[in-house]
Amino acid sequence: MSNPIDVQIWSDVQCPWCYIGKRKFEAAVEHFEGDVTVTYRSFELAPDTPVDFEGSPVDYLSQRKGISPEQAQQMVDRVSGVAESVGLEYHYDRIHQTNTVLAHELLHFAKAHGKQLELKERLLRAYFTEGGHIGRAADLAEFAAEVGLDRDAAATALAEHTYLPDVKADMAQAVAYGIQGVPFFVIDAKYGISGAQDSATFLAALQQAAAERESAPIEAS
Repeated sequence: MSNPIDVQIWSDVQCPWCYIGKRKFEAAVEHFEGDVTVTYRSFELAPDTPVDFEGSPVDYLSQRKGISPEQAQQMVDRVSGVAESVGLEYHYDRIHQTNTVLAHELLHFAKAHGKQLELKERLLRAYFTEGGHIGRAADLAEFAAEVGLDRDAAATALAEHTYLPDVKADMAQAVAYGIQGVPFFVIDAKYGISGAQDSATFLAALQQAAAERESAPIEAS
């Protein structure tokens, strides 16, 4: 891969729009005539959430946003419909609302071992479609093994919080960038795109970044 466009994506594993944005971005990459590298960065939407939240996702939304259960259900129905439009199946009746800090630590572990993209997809599918628990270390180690990572090494990294400093560094960088919500895409360290935008928006940004590289003057060695 020669001189790929660098894309840094801040997201949370329990963010419904992050999964949708991932699919829309992937569609853009398919139509982009060039190479792209992707790195996922940590962003905790609700770091105060317990590992085992007592209640449904609708209860959680209702409590957190101060809205009625009916309004929360409407939000869930809307995002599920948008997810379906990009080929995703959200099953909110199965979701375990949880704390995602360990999931973020594991994603950094996976990055260090060349499997971050595979693990990101696995955790999102587990959470939104399969009803998997992504807040407990034992479950996370199993997901790690499923994408070809060493289960015991993953479990050790989680137990020792080896990658917690990396999670905190990502969060600090998000603050520095002024990121207040996710997904947030930083393309070639120049363009910031907030939200699950249309694929055309992502494609245009990739093309612009590539065009600027081509037009940049060549520095003398």
